[in-house]
Amino acid sequence: MAYKYVFGPVLSGRLGRSLGLDLLGDRICSMDCVYCEVGATRRRTLDRAPYVPAGAVLDELAAWKAEDHTPPDIVTLGGLGEPCLNSDMGAIIDGARALFKDTPVAVLTNATLMTDPQARAELAKADVVLPSMDSLVEAEFLAVNRPVKGLTAAAVAEGLMAFRREFRGKIFLEILLVRGINDSDDNLDRLTEFCKRLNPDRVDVVTTTRPGTVRGTLPADGETLDRWRARLASGETSPRPASPAKREDAPLDRLTDQVAASLARRPQTTAQLAVALNADPKRVRQAVEALVKQGAITPREDRDGTFYHGTGHGLE
Repeated sequence: MAYKYVFGPVLSGRLGRSLGLDLLGDRICSMDCVYCEVGATRRRTLDRAPYVPAGAVLDELAAWKAEDHTPPDIVTLGGLGEPCLNSDMGAIIDGARALFKDTPVAVLTNATLMTDPQARAELAKADVVLPSMDSLVEAEFLAVNRPVKGLTAAAVAEGLMAFRREFRGKIFLEILLVRGINDSDDNLDRLTEFCKRLNPDRVDVVTTTRPGTVRGTLPADGETLDRWRARLASGETSPRPASPAKREDAPLDRLTDQVAASLARRPQTTAQLAVALNADPKRVRQAVEALVKQGAITPREDRDGTFYHGTGHGLE
């Protein structure tokens, strides 16, 4: 079965083999970050709506489970846009937990909807929430995240603090640095004080590793990353997922659909795809080559290897 909203699993350094749920179905977000790997935002908004109804997502999730895949380490709400914009998010978390009773549920979020008490209440149903907060300097926030008009870094930070008080699960905060945009000492000082108050379970300081939405976006240099990580990086390390006992041997057409769906949301190498999908690397390479010929994905050389992207990953 070809899936529209279920993708992966994707190999995550923080979460293990993560089965993704796309709650937007398109690039709908409250931001248009310069580093975003899925491409430019098509619709920038803070309006919540059932962009993808809970029934559509959960029907696909039930079908995926029925295919007897290797169970994922975690089910993660994310995809092409900001999952908290989906007003059915709470029902989707409940449904995912009912289908995968022993599997935690995570949400990847840019934290902008934490300004909404209803969104916070739904988000609190998750086991792990992975918010981002790239700058507390307003000019930098506008430059790196390009949020919907009227949204401020101060409001997002206040929403995150409110969520911390209400949430009993784990918070893994991510800070992504772009050279010359949000890597200032002022931002480092502000985020240091903010993290002391937020007290997340984990803080990850990262930088761009692959082409983002805006051409010329550059990664922070190693010295800057080391300095920021010395101040901020902390918390638990996710346990390594257990190696599956047996590789999946799905038909090549099904594997090709899985690869296409995964690359539409996140650029990856063939090696990463093989581990995440628990598939034979040779067959993954066959699927990738077929998708390249079809024009469905494109290769891009990177210092870490060849990453494949869905063809919708446009650059400005």
